[in-house]
Amino acid sequence: MKETTPMTMKDIAREFGISVATVSRALKDSPRISAERRAAIQQYAREHNFTPNVIAESLRFSRVQPLKIIGVIIPEFTHFYFSSVLSGIEEEASARGYRIMVAQSNERYEREVHICQSFYENKVCGIIVSQAKDTQKYDHFQKLIDAGIPLVFYDRICTGVNASRVVVDDYMGAFNAVTHLIETGCKRIAFYGSAPTLEISKNRFNGYKDALLKHGLPYDDSLTRICDNRADAEAITPGLLKSDIIPDAFFAVNDDTAIGILYTAKRMKFKVPRDISICGFTNGQRAVACDPMLTTVEQRGIKVGEEAADILIGHVEGTIPLNKTERRIVRTRLIIRGTTR
Repeated sequence: MKETTPMTMKDIAREFGISVATVSRALKDSPRISAERRAAIQQYAREHNFTPNVIAESLRFSRVQPLKIIGVIIPEFTHFYFSSVLSGIEEEASARGYRIMVAQSNERYEREVHICQSFYENKVCGIIVSQAKDTQKYDHFQKLIDAGIPLVFYDRICTGVNASRVVVDDYMGAFNAVTHLIETGCKRIAFYGSAPTLEISKNRFNGYKDALLKHGLPYDDSLTRICDNRADAEAITPGLLKSDIIPDAFFAVNDDTAIGILYTAKRMKFKVPRDISICGFTNGQRAVACDPMLTTVEQRGIKVGEEAADILIGHVEGTIPLNKTERRIVRTRLIIRGTTR
C-alpha cells in the first residue's frame, strides 16, 4: 500500500492562493475571514483529512509550551553505534525535561515514511533521525519542515533537505586510520564501504583514498568493495585473500564488517596483524570481545546524541531559530589495538 504524507496548512494555502496565516484563521473560524471563504477552506480540509498539528501551531503563533516529547528514528536497534546515540539523546532530553518516542526504520524507506507520519499525528515537538540506507526520496522530511516541526539529522544526513545535523568527522576518521596502516608498513589496503549514495560512505571513502594519495600509494579500484556487514565480509573476503596479490590491510566502514574480515583471515590461517592488518569504524563493545582486539575509529555516539538533542530542544524552545540550519561535527579518534602492527 502506498504511504500518504499528511496534508499541511501550506498545502491548503497553495491550493487557495492565500497565506498560511489566513488558512489558520479560517480553520479557527475567525470572523476576520469571510463566512464563504471559511466554509470553503474548512470543507477542503475535511475532504483531504487534514489534521492540524498543534505543536507547529504553538511554535508559530504563540508562546504555548509544546508537548515535551521528541520523536527519534534509528535505522536498527541492534547496532551499537545507534544504541549509543540513542543513549545520548535520552540523557540530554531527560536532563532538560523531555521524553523520547523511539521507532526503528529497519533500513526501509517505506517504514521511515510511516514513522514520520505517525510522529506527526502523535504531535511530537520535533524529530531526530538517521535516514534508512535505501531512502532516496525526501518528501516526507520536507513535509515535516514545511509544517514547522523541527528536524535534526544525525550520522546519515539527508542532503536533499535543508535541516540541522550532527555528524562525526568521517573523512578525517578514515584518513587517520589509513594513515596509521600506511605508517605501520601496509602498502596494499582494501576498503569495504557502504553504498555510495550515503554521505558517510562517500566521506570515509574519500578519507581512505586521499590518505593513499598523500603517502604516494596508488589507488586500486580492485581493492574496494560494497560491504558493510559481517555476513557479506565473510562471503567476500576469501576471494581477495586468494588473489594473486593479496591485500596486507583492510579498512572497514564499521566494526562488524572488520570483525567479519578478521574471522575470515584467521580461518584461512593468516596471522593478524603480522600478515594482515585490520581497522574498523565504531569502537563498539565487540571491538574488545574479539581476538586480537580491534583497532578502530571511535565515533563517540553518546556525544552525537547529546548534540542532536541539544539542537532539537533549541529549535523547540526558540533559542535556535527554526529557519537557522545548525551543523555540528563530533571529532573522532583512532583507538589502536591488536589488529594493527
